[in-house]
Amino acid sequence: MAKYLVETYYTCSFKVNHYLDNIDENEISNLEKRDDGKFEILDVKLDNRKTKNLDISKIKEDKKLNNNQNLIKDIKKPKIISTETSQQFVKKINESVSKRFSMPDRRKGYIQKVTIGDHKVYLHTGEYEDGKIGEIFIDTSKEGELVKALMNNFAIAISLGLQYGVPLDEFVNAYVNTKFEPSGKVFGNDRILSATSILDYIFRELAISYLGREDLAHTPSLGTSDKNLDEEEDIDGQNQFLKIVKDITSKGFVRNNYKKKLVDLSDIRISLKGKK
Repeated sequence: MAKYLVETYYTCSFKVNHYLDNIDENEISNLEKRDDGKFEILDVKLDNRKTKNLDISKIKEDKKLNNNQNLIKDIKKPKIISTETSQQFVKKINESVSKRFSMPDRRKGYIQKVTIGDHKVYLHTGEYEDGKIGEIFIDTSKEGELVKALMNNFAIAISLGLQYGVPLDEFVNAYVNTKFEPSGKVFGNDRILSATSILDYIFRELAISYLGREDLAHTPSLGTSDKNLDEEEDIDGQNQFLKIVKDITSKGFVRNNYKKKLVDLSDIRISLKGKK
């Protein structure tokens, strides 16, 4: 007759797969009631072992057996999640998943060409109707196919981030002052005179054009002081013509000096005469 009792405790991790046609609150709240789920054991871990003598009274043994049976019954019983908790769970999932705001088919933007060292860099931007940036493209010269492909896919990643709601500030803080070649003097940009890398230049340019980050520029703005700009914006806000111009013009191209880049054609008369 055995003299010892060995108790081994395990921890089992498993998952249940349910295949649903639709996802809604009722379906999720009734998942635990469904019996068509497929169980898959992920991991079984040994917690500990205990050895006991069998010289224990029968009463204590019966109590332990009853307790173990109750535990087994509790494990077998499915836990039903209330509808309130399931609704909160669905809300959290929906809140964590962002919605992509695709770019319009016909969009505004600008192209900036500069030279960094001996390398030419072309920055293309795309904007939403309200003037916010939504995509960028980067073209380089004197680079191999691998570098061009990496820069192209990097621009796609940044564009997707912008369209999913990542603030441009986050990209600017992450990539400004990055250092790698080519670097040095910048020719072709009126606000940036030098850059420590292509990414440093690109996000300085975007920050100045779309965020008004004058602290990242090397030259002062070509416009007037901030007070005068505020006064001009107040006056221009009353002018319907300037409102229309600001709506149809790329915000990144004109920056804040849109008034100086306008051409007044109100006094010009164009006569259209057909051929006789």
